[in-house]
Amino acid sequence: MAEKISTLQQALDVVEALNPQEQAILVDVISKRLSQKQSPELLREVTQARQDYQQGNIKRGSVADLMAELDE
Repeated sequence: MAEKISTLQQALDVVEALNPQEQAILVDVISKRLSQKQSPELLREVTQARQDYQQGNIKRGSVADLMAELDE
């Protein structure tokens, strides 16, 4: 874990050496890359939710219905 922290600290040091405009560009690039990596996972989750709904594995109801079911 100490090695990861030092790597993170090194990255932070490099980022802090950038000017504010470069830091903003870096944040934008990293944000877009994270979104791209998360998209396939989100797609899998949506696909699974649709399958569960079609198979009748999803229940509908109000919060009160949920609370009543949890009390059972």
